Amino acid sequence: MQKSLFPQNELQSLPLADAKVHYLENWLDESQSKYFFQSLHNSLDWSEGFIKLFGKTHKIPRLQAWYGDPGTDYAYSGETMKSLNWTHQLLKLKNLAEQISGKRFNSVLANLYRDGSDGMGMHSDDEPELGHTPTIASVSLGETRRFDFKHKISGEKYSIQLRNGSLLLMSGQTQRYWLHGIAKTTKVHAPRINLTFRHIIKK
Repeated sequence: MQKSLFPQNELQSLPLADAKVHYLENWLDESQSKYFFQSLHNSLDWSEGFIKLFGKTHKIPRLQAWYGDPGTDYAYSGETMKSLNWTHQLLKLKNLAEQISGKRFNSVLANLYRDGSDGMGMHSDDEPELGHTPTIASVSLGETRRFDFKHKISGEKYSIQLRNGSLLLMSGQTQRYWLHGIAKTTKVHAPRINLTFRHIIKK
């Protein structure tokens, strides 16, 4: 890894009311993205997760892993994820995300979408342990997937293609007013890894 991993162009602000969302398409170049994708795909402790909806337990349509500092266990949808120790590659990406965002992250949720049959339903990252105005840095590696937004009050919709090596920053009131998700599709046959770096407020 001889090249600098620092972004060379400016963040693009997305036109979302009541939100603060920025996108950097070429955060990592092709060789860097390939390196991180292969390393994380092979080294992270991927597992199947489950969520509870209306009293029933459902398998999550993707693989996931949770890493972070001690004391950063994460609970959502009836499931508690115990934090694993940081890997070298995750720490490298965390540090870079902190430099561009100006925020400190102490945990990351890694999701592996094996193909288009994997997805994530519309939701907000508004759990109490994330705070009132969380900043979340979302890194995409591998296949391009469409990322959907929907305003909770107006119903306004917005979509963006999250490409290999890109960075999406969500901050301010974004989680209060907007839902987001990854729809399933028959058009995608290759895997994608998504990393969402967060700051858990420790109890």
